[in-house]
Amino acid sequence: MRIDLHTHSSVSDGTDAPAELVRKAVAVGLDVVALTDHDTFDGLDEAVAEGERLGLHVVRGMELSCSRHGNSVHVLAYGADPASPELAAEMARVRDGRLGRLAGVLRKLAVLGVPVSEAEVMAQVGDSPSVGRPHIADALIKAGHVRDRQEAFDRFLADGGPAHVHRYTIEVDRAIDLMHEAGGLAVIAHPWGRGRERLLPPSVLEALARDHGLDGIEVDHQDHDPDSRRRLRALADRLGLLATGSSDYHGTGKLDHDLGCNTTDPQVFTNMQRYLGGY
Repeated sequence: MRIDLHTHSSVSDGTDAPAELVRKAVAVGLDVVALTDHDTFDGLDEAVAEGERLGLHVVRGMELSCSRHGNSVHVLAYGADPASPELAAEMARVRDGRLGRLAGVLRKLAVLGVPVSEAEVMAQVGDSPSVGRPHIADALIKAGHVRDRQEAFDRFLADGGPAHVHRYTIEVDRAIDLMHEAGGLAVIAHPWGRGRERLLPPSVLEALARDHGLDGIEVDHQDHDPDSRRRLRALADRLGLLATGSSDYHGTGKLDHDLGCNTTDPQVFTNMQRYLGGY
């Protein structure tokens, strides 16, 4: 059984519509895929319906933008109730924060000599309720300022970069609590990717597990080298956490993240289902 528990559609910053993503998952031989768009559940009904039509198990998920000491952390929710009032309200605040910083980012880009307009950015957003830096990157690509999203982030948009603007996010410990209150599982996405081990060292992950019931960590991810994967898996085993694996697929929006390039062990998925009642 091949299981990919972290993917994105055009409902957030991926490039495939939810149903198209499901069809591609079937084509590459996946048996289970989780749709985990940023800060929204909006694409899930479409993905689940297409999965039922094609015989693919689609897990209802979401990736919430969080922070620790002002630095970005992402937490994946599986099986959380979209109707949970507190979680829904928090997601709306996070989305508003994304949109609220747009003008500031565009002002900085103009000063840096790579101007794009709000209209050009929104043309890349489409119907997504979650406006993010990848959409700004796509506008920069369209305007001919950069080759791809990676260059846009490396030169301008990354945390601490010359066009970065801070925005509202929820603290990671509160995010885990909200996901549990909504009946879901909480798994920290790519915890040690892009130098974040200093932000989420073993002692912090242990405290989140002990004090807030963190359910798992994403171990097999393209941003983790073999040594990081080995140490994260050992940590998950020691703490009794789920050790998941996934592609973090974004369609053409992210290179080297093909569907199924990393997968979750079937026994780990069985344990998730047991907690969520066969979800």
